Amino acid sequence: MKNLVLVAGHAIPYRFDRLERDDGWFLKPFQAGEGSLYRDHVKRGVAIAAQDADSLLIFGGGQTDAAAGPRSEGQGYWLAADHFDWFGHPEVRGRATTEEFSLDSLQNLLYGICRFREVTGGYPARIVVVGWEFKGPRFDLHRRALRFPAARFRYEGVNNPPTLDENLPFEKARAALFERDPYGATSEPARKREARNVFRRHHGYRESCPELVALLGHQGPELFAGPLPWSSHGGGRQRRARGGRAGNKGL
Repeated sequence: MKNLVLVAGHAIPYRFDRLERDDGWFLKPFQAGEGSLYRDHVKRGVAIAAQDADSLLIFGGGQTDAAAGPRSEGQGYWLAADHFDWFGHPEVRGRATTEEFSLDSLQNLLYGICRFREVTGGYPARIVVVGWEFKGPRFDLHRRALRFPAARFRYEGVNNPPTLDENLPFEKARAALFERDPYGATSEPARKREARNVFRRHHGYRESCPELVALLGHQGPELFAGPLPWSSHGGGRQRRARGGRAGNKGL
């Protein structure tokens, strides 16, 4: 697997027989009317992965809701896909996994890449991110912060929430924040992540992704200038030895 299909999570399923309704999900008040739309994100991610046999599908998002218990957004999306028998593409199940530590959109992308490294032993040659249509520009800011090549990156907007007009001013403010603070190192995004980390989880990507240790610790606001696997010659193909062999190609 050499390409990453990443579905960014927004909520955690509650009832798998009601995923087309709000009461099938643990939702915050501002997410009213969005329940059925998350299912479409899951479905689109599966469809894209089904078209690319060289892809790894990752559902991303941490354990962000105390009412849901220690089930992550990523795990919930994976279970939703499994509930619907992978929307007619059961072959995708064997190359789909979760990323369960990300707490915002920047971490969705960065930690999704890290999780890809853990599973495949290398870094993605291409990335497709699936999510809300209106969040495409924000994810391009994150791509630029990680210096991932634009020609190898695509954002797939699926739909928009019913309260799009209410979301747009907030989204404009978030984009402005990441423009001046590309790595979310200032107090405001740090507080949001802390509030969402209700089960006090901590990733181990510094150990499993040694090539990204400096990037994971970088706070900016200047762009990270150090070496990156995808900016060096053949970077996306870099492998870690496992048991004396080349990187594991399976899950």
